[in-house]
Amino acid sequence: MATGRLGVGETLQALNAAVGPGSPVWFKETHARHLRVRDFLAPRSALQARFRDGQVPECVFRAVSCLQGPGVAPVLRCAPTPAGLSLQLQRPAVFEHVLGALASYATPAKPASPGPRVILHCPALRCNPDTLRLSQLRAVLVADHLVRVLRAHGVRVCTVPPVRDPHMSTFLQKLRVEWPSASKNTSTETLRTCVLAKFNVSKEETLPPGVLGRLCLKELVEQRHAAGYDPSIDHCLVTEDLLSVLSELQEAARHWPEDGHPAPVGGPDAGVDDCVVIHVVSCEEAFQQQKLDLLWQKVDDQVPHRQKHLVCGPVKVAGVPGTQMTAPEYHRLRHAQVCKASAQKHGGDLAQDPAWTETFDILSVATIKFEMLSTAPQGQLLLAHSTISTKGTKSGTFVMYNCARLATLFEGYKHGMEQGLYPTFPLVSSLDFSLLHDEGEWLLLFNSVLPFLDLLSQTVSLASTPGLHIPVRTEMVCKFLVQLSMDFSSYYNRVHILGVSIQQGRVCGKYGQGLRLGK
Repeated sequence: MATGRLGVGETLQALNAAVGPGSPVWFKETHARHLRVRDFLAPRSALQARFRDGQVPECVFRAVSCLQGPGVAPVLRCAPTPAGLSLQLQRPAVFEHVLGALASYATPAKPASPGPRVILHCPALRCNPDTLRLSQLRAVLVADHLVRVLRAHGVRVCTVPPVRDPHMSTFLQKLRVEWPSASKNTSTETLRTCVLAKFNVSKEETLPPGVLGRLCLKELVEQRHAAGYDPSIDHCLVTEDLLSVLSELQEAARHWPEDGHPAPVGGPDAGVDDCVVIHVVSCEEAFQQQKLDLLWQKVDDQVPHRQKHLVCGPVKVAGVPGTQMTAPEYHRLRHAQVCKASAQKHGGDLAQDPAWTETFDILSVATIKFEMLSTAPQGQLLLAHSTISTKGTKSGTFVMYNCARLATLFEGYKHGMEQGLYPTFPLVSSLDFSLLHDEGEWLLLFNSVLPFLDLLSQTVSLASTPGLHIPVRTEMVCKFLVQLSMDFSSYYNRVHILGVSIQQGRVCGKYGQGLRLGK
């Protein structure tokens, strides 16, 4: 039996190592039809490219059949088939291993040593919420998602800017976005002195009102051309607002106010190498943000060496030509549509019922977040204006509906147990998982529970990638949730999970089977 958390990645790595040097040949099955007979497959075409006439050596068969190692799932059998080399796991052992330590499959392990510090900068949060564009709302929600994912993996994250507009704080609360607030502006005096010393203004030049001076950035752009900065950037007009933004970033990089993690002490580059700045911006803000990035490099010799940009693509609303609606208007639209759809399904004017108020708030925010995150952030997003559906399987509403199903199921069991209708659930170690035969059970474990943390780690990578932009894949989480909801919904509609109570003389359904799984 394997020790520690089982992993799809670890198992695939061990399988490919057993085949020998070369390109990977194994992949994990995901479709229910294939999972009836196998869990992993090395296709015949890949084996033919690796071995002469596609004949797999006997030593490879033995190595695969006896596969062991940290995180490697136990193998039941490996056999040649017309499709290729087919492998099936010891499913009862995998069930027991995973369900006996379920928390380790839901929560990422904390890193053994601190990784890079991350300053996550979202300029849209300095805006007036009443004029916040949908592309800026998208940037805010992507930034909030990144903060949650990175912190879940033990990464130290400092968010910038602190929100100073109370109306923005109120709007973020409606969106269930957690972001720090502040009442005072950061002092810009030191930075102002440094910047003024670098100005080289000719006497004949007349600066626009509110501009302190002009700094040439052309040389920096040419030096960093390979990184992907816009070659048309020539200079930057420095204003008080720009100095205030730089001051906030500088303060975060040098003093690290978040979570009590002080900035490292040491030489002049202390904290510079272990800090990554991620600017999450809308496509309209991208050009100005590159200027700010370069300006920071020009005026501060302790600027973090790595600045990455995540540019969120444009957001359009179908059927709304010309001026786009604002973020608050979009929130009100979706909230009204959720109320209307629920009223049509359940009857009555539920929007006036206080008991439903929070439910509608949660559903409308879930719908908005799912719409904004279900497309890769860098791509264009087209939103439907007319209506939302409670029947489709591709929306946040469908995911929330199945969350509610699960919550009701757990609450029903808990309440029934307190009333003496159901006994306490037995220890996992006392169950015989070989009695589980429904394909939906393995589908949920193998496609959802087992690979969840691997998928979560793939949504964003802090590895040193070349170029200015950082790859982020929020859509992977949305697709995962949709597929999980579809698989659970199918299983829920087919299988009677909570059976008849013991007070009625017998126990039936899948819960009853659970009680009969005793070894």
